[in-house]
Amino acid sequence: MTEARRTASLRRPNEGGIIDFVREGSLAEQAGLRAGDHITAIDGRHLRDAVDFQFLAAEDVIQLEVLRDDGALRIEVEKHPDEDLGVDFQDAAFDGVRTCNNSCFFCFLKGNPKGLRKTLYVKDDDYRLSFFHGNFVTLTNLSDDDWARIGEQRLSPLNVSVHATEVELRRYLLGNREAPDICAQLRRLGSFGIEANTQVVLCPGVNDGPALDRTIEDLAALYPIVRTISIVPVGATMTAEERIAKGEHSDEIEGCTPAHARAIIAQVAAYQRRFRRDTGHTLVYLADEYYLTCGVPLPAAARYDGFAQFENGIGMTRTLLDGWKRTRKSHERQRLQLRSTSTRDITLVCATLIAPTLSALAAEFTELTGIRTRVRPIENHFFGPRVNVSGLLTSRDLIDQLSAEHLGDLAVFPRYALDYTGGRFLDDATPNDLQRALGVPVAFASTLREVLQIVREPLSSEVIGAQTNASSTNGKAWVDYSEGGAIKASQGA
Repeated sequence: MTEARRTASLRRPNEGGIIDFVREGSLAEQAGLRAGDHITAIDGRHLRDAVDFQFLAAEDVIQLEVLRDDGALRIEVEKHPDEDLGVDFQDAAFDGVRTCNNSCFFCFLKGNPKGLRKTLYVKDDDYRLSFFHGNFVTLTNLSDDDWARIGEQRLSPLNVSVHATEVELRRYLLGNREAPDICAQLRRLGSFGIEANTQVVLCPGVNDGPALDRTIEDLAALYPIVRTISIVPVGATMTAEERIAKGEHSDEIEGCTPAHARAIIAQVAAYQRRFRRDTGHTLVYLADEYYLTCGVPLPAAARYDGFAQFENGIGMTRTLLDGWKRTRKSHERQRLQLRSTSTRDITLVCATLIAPTLSALAAEFTELTGIRTRVRPIENHFFGPRVNVSGLLTSRDLIDQLSAEHLGDLAVFPRYALDYTGGRFLDDATPNDLQRALGVPVAFASTLREVLQIVREPLSSEVIGAQTNASSTNGKAWVDYSEGGAIKASQGA
C-alpha cells in the first residue's frame, strides 16, 4: 500500500539521490516514483548515499520525501522490511566520492595518458563504493564516524587493497607514512561481523618473494574475516614507462614475464593446496594473466570457489573456456540451423593477452557453425604495450588498427571495453562511432555463447549487445558517481 501527498517543505537539494531507473512491477512503480525523482529523505532522515537508502528502507512502513520539478511529495510505502523498492540511482554517493589520500608509485590512474574523460583521473577510495560496486579501497582515509557507520550498517563484504601486511612495506607501497596496520583494521571489520575480499598488486622485487609469503600467511590467519586473497600483476601505462626510462621505480614496475609468472604460480600453488586441505577453500587466487603469460593451464572452475573476484580478472578465462565447452556440447550432434545466411565471415576482436586462447576457440566455432571466424588481437598503443587486457582497449586503437582491414560480415568486440551502460569507451567514443568508422556491422559480447546467439539472427544495422538496461545495484558501476566522481573500468582478459 502506498500513499502520496504534496508538501511545501523542501530539503536542501544536495541531499539525497536522483532516480535513474524504476523497475517494472516494483513497489517504486506502484508508488508512482519515476526516473528523475530526487529522493531526499526517509522517515525524516536525510540520505547521504545509496547505502543510507538501503539501510533506512529496511522497515515495514517508510515515508519518502521526494522532489520533482513541479513540487515536493511525501510518499508512504508499506512493505516487507527486506523487500526492495526497485529503484536505481544515477550516483551511489549522493554527497560526493571519497578520494584517495595515498601516492602509490604503481597507481594506474596516475599513469593515465591525456585524452580521457576528466572523471578517469579521479582516484576514488570510498568504502561505500566498495560495498555497492566492488571497488577496492585501502581503508587509509576512514574517520571515527566512518568506522561507526560501517559497524552500524554492517557493510559487508568490503574489497580491500592490502598489497603487503608488513606495516612499513605497505606504507612504502602506498606512499603514505600514516597508513595504519591493515591487519588490525581487518580484525576491526571482523569484530563488526564484516568480511573482506583482499587484493595484492604484485610489484616484482618489492612485495613478492618472502614479503608475499608473509602477506598470504597474515591474511590467511584472519580467515574467515578475509574470505579471499587475490594476487594481480602491476600494470604500467605509457606514462609509467616514461618514469621507468628515467630510472624511477624501474625494478618495481617490471612486466609480468613468463619466468616471473611461473615462479609466482609455483609459490602460490603450495598455499592453495594447504588452504583447500585446511578450510575447503582455495582462499588465495591468481589473476588469469599469470597463467596466460607462461602457458600454464588454468585451475578448474571449482578451485575459484564461486568467482568472488571475477571482476578483478580472477577466473574470467576459465569461465570463457567452460562456457564454450557447454555451448559446443549442446550443439555437437547437429549443425546449427542459422536463420540468416548473410553472416558467413566474422572477426572477433580482443587484446593481445587472450588472443591465443580465443584463436583456439574460434577454430572450434568455425567447425561448429561453418562460419569463418578469425581473431584479430589489438595492441594497446594508447596505454602502452604492457597493458594487454581487453577491458582497457580504446576506440582510437580499434579504429586505427582495423579501419583498413577486411573484417567480414560482422566485427565482434569485447563488452568489457565499454562502460557499465554500454554507452562509451574509455576515450568517450560510442559503439555507433566505432561502427561508422569501420563501415561494418558491429556487435559486443562477453562469451562465445553470446556470439552464437548474434550470428543466428539476421544482420542488423544497429549495434548489437552494447546496451544494458536496469542495473542490479543502487547506483551504477562504471559510470560517473558524481560530478567529480570516478569511473571503474573492468580489466577483462
